Amino acid sequence: MTDAIIHSHPDADAVAAAAAEHLAEAARRASAERGRFRVALSGGNTPRLLYQRLASPELGAAIDWRRWEIFFSDERKVPPDDAHSNYRMASVAWFSRVALPAASVHRIEGELDGAQAAARYEAELGEQPLDLVLLGMGEDGHTASLFPGTPALAERERRVVQAKSPVPPHDRISMTLRALNEARAVVFLVTGTSKSARLAQVLAERARASNPSDLPASQVRPRSNTVHFYVDRAALPEPIEPG
Repeated sequence: MTDAIIHSHPDADAVAAAAAEHLAEAARRASAERGRFRVALSGGNTPRLLYQRLASPELGAAIDWRRWEIFFSDERKVPPDDAHSNYRMASVAWFSRVALPAASVHRIEGELDGAQAAARYEAELGEQPLDLVLLGMGEDGHTASLFPGTPALAERERRVVQAKSPVPPHDRISMTLRALNEARAVVFLVTGTSKSARLAQVLAERARASNPSDLPASQVRPRSNTVHFYVDRAALPEPIEPG
């Protein structure tokens, strides 16, 4: 059984602001305890507002960016300047707007052969657990580039592998459940009415002691056994009271 803490906010902007504060506080704690904050980012559209919030003067100016070490939970098999690149999105929304050392950002080399890119990134990630993983969730319950019924979801030894998406760009590189579950903490961002029913299913399955589901999002169970869900009212399943 994994505890799920639901943070409900009126809309996507409020979700982004609250989740950005969560990351900033996690970074302060990790920096005080271990000297660094190792975080893996999510791609896609949902986290863009959060990244912009982290780069804002009111929040970003108070953050010691020298302590951050940034990874990516997944990447499309595209060059870093491609419009589909998760790295490019985060760079435009965030990295280019703060005093973040270039060496602190570990991008997945999506322009390489998939097997080579996965092996290189696994070596770069190393065995030290991440302090926090930021994830999104698709309408099919996928997270990172771990899709239901695919070989990447079943991988238990490797920390980074090639993956396939049912929607383009099809070729991906993704952290596996092993890497995600070795993290000290996990934060999900879920917004929009189209994800409400799937979120309800994920939360129900997470509450069970056993988890036979093929839904990737319900199989993310980090070391702390606690997962934070930042959701807007539209995505909030009806039985759950806003908190």
